[in-house]
Amino acid sequence: MDKPLLHQRYPQLAASLPHVPLGDGPTPVRELTGLARGVTLWCKDESGYGSGGWGGNKVRKLEWILPDVRRRGARTILTVGGLGTNWGLATALYARGQGLDTALALIDQPVDDHVREQLRRLRRSGATLHFTHTKARTVAAAPWLFLRHARGGRMPYFLPAGGSAPVGTLGYTEAAFELAAQVAAGDLPEPSHVVTAVGSGGTAAGLALGLRLAGLERTRVVGVVVNDTLRLDAPAIAALARRTGRLLRERGADLPAPGITPDDVTMVRDWLGPGYGHSTPEALAALRLAAERESRLGLEPVYTAKALAALISMAEEGRLGSGPVLFLQTHGPRDTD
Repeated sequence: MDKPLLHQRYPQLAASLPHVPLGDGPTPVRELTGLARGVTLWCKDESGYGSGGWGGNKVRKLEWILPDVRRRGARTILTVGGLGTNWGLATALYARGQGLDTALALIDQPVDDHVREQLRRLRRSGATLHFTHTKARTVAAAPWLFLRHARGGRMPYFLPAGGSAPVGTLGYTEAAFELAAQVAAGDLPEPSHVVTAVGSGGTAAGLALGLRLAGLERTRVVGVVVNDTLRLDAPAIAALARRTGRLLRERGADLPAPGITPDDVTMVRDWLGPGYGHSTPEALAALRLAAERESRLGLEPVYTAKALAALISMAEEGRLGSGPVLFLQTHGPRDTD
């Protein structure tokens, strides 16, 4: 793709909202069989998105964030995440490729083999790691962290967990336009629902905004909440979508206020389990089922497997109608050695 679909739709944004390509789209869509009874199930597989040391949904956010960091003249990104943060690792690896440094404040989460391996990757990524342990201690340490990572008289560029600020949310506004183009091309039918894991909200908010702007107004976003440390209810997601729409208008896009309300998204918490970073029996069962019947779905137990478990249960209960339902596969590990 020569330029992002948002720039094609709103040419005024090319100068005011720069974009750096970090992956190849469109990502593939395919029908899934044998996973959910009662609905036709499709997958949009984001796992292969990203040409660097990590893949998945975080990379789409960084395509808009990294040029904005450079536009503001910052030299370091300061952000937060759990010990096994995919977001933090992707930021460190792709920022390094743009000549930017990364500092991570890491909050405790249950430690398993995945988290241990991710910590090893983080230590090799070149990021500066600060083990702040809790959300409260991270907030208390914030003034010191900003001063510690000021460079050349400039403060670091701060990003919330998951990059779920309006600029980062553009990543899945763009992905929604990509999905609409795939529907128009006949690659898949228009979904009644898109189901995605929600760890910080940017993916769900970007989809909600992008689907509306791209004309897929019947497609509803279903967010499966996997994080209990942030406010991730429908009002919060709708507010982030509206702020992202406001950003587009402020930067010159000729579009009306999208008017997204909490009624336009469905957020479910029933598959969260004990909290962020904890697996659940339902997630492990969904992971095993996917491994047996759809081996290309490389799920992990605390984000995408919970989302698939929710989709299966909601489909069998009739809460997703007759579909078709689209599962967004957002996990994209790489061998970073």
